[in-house]
Amino acid sequence: MCSDLNYGHWKKEHKPILESFCDKNIIILFSGGKDSSVVLDLITMAKEDFGFDFTAHSATFPNHRYTDAEKLRIESYWFRRGVKIIWHDTGEKDDCLVNSENPCLPCQELRKNLMNIVLARSIEDWESLVLIVSYSLWDIVSYSVEHLLSDTFSNPDQRMSIEKNKRFKETSQRFYPFLTMKEGYQIFRPLVKYNNDDILKMITRKNLPTLSIPCSFRDFRPKRILEKYYEKMGLRFDYNQLMRFAKKSLNLPDMSSFTAIGKEDYLTNIF
Repeated sequence: MCSDLNYGHWKKEHKPILESFCDKNIIILFSGGKDSSVVLDLITMAKEDFGFDFTAHSATFPNHRYTDAEKLRIESYWFRRGVKIIWHDTGEKDDCLVNSENPCLPCQELRKNLMNIVLARSIEDWESLVLIVSYSLWDIVSYSVEHLLSDTFSNPDQRMSIEKNKRFKETSQRFYPFLTMKEGYQIFRPLVKYNNDDILKMITRKNLPTLSIPCSFRDFRPKRILEKYYEKMGLRFDYNQLMRFAKKSLNLPDMSSFTAIGKEDYLTNIF
């Protein structure tokens, strides 16, 4: 599979999905990082070609990354392209992360809770909803490495095993680019087949604005550490090969294992 990322190739790859969006309520979960910025760019172009509309929502946490100047710089660019970004304040301060053993976990939990509040207040017809999220191929490669190491070398402690199984369920559903869930809403991951260097090339080529303030807690995320390794080794990955490996060696569940889950459980505990 060609993994070069450009709009023409991407549009051809995802045409059946994009053609189904004309009567959908499409929500992009936007962080201002490189992946979500490329997703917003692709979906903005597809909007004109396929005749659909969307909204972009961003949780401004951790707060130190989302200064007023940063938000203004980013939203000004997208406003010129006809996109309005809706910023959401979690109501929490970064202090709650400082003393956490793994600050990424409460951060993710806050973002997830905020998303569920927004959806509960605004979604009446779940069958028309499409949630667009920005996981890349490198993300799911990192999940594969994580599960492989965990299965091979982890402590077989029962409590740890429960947490490991929960983590596996949470990350394994992200391998699938498109899911239609039990209540009819859909999950779309437009970048899951593309390598990080292709995403960075598109950022540079299109001069897309991204958050310039790095997260103070970024080194707590294992996948960020692994990304540095992939970059130093000059590695590139193939989505189809990764899926064959994941199904054979990691026992990746079939997508039906996730699409049958009710929305309260899925959006609260898995998504």
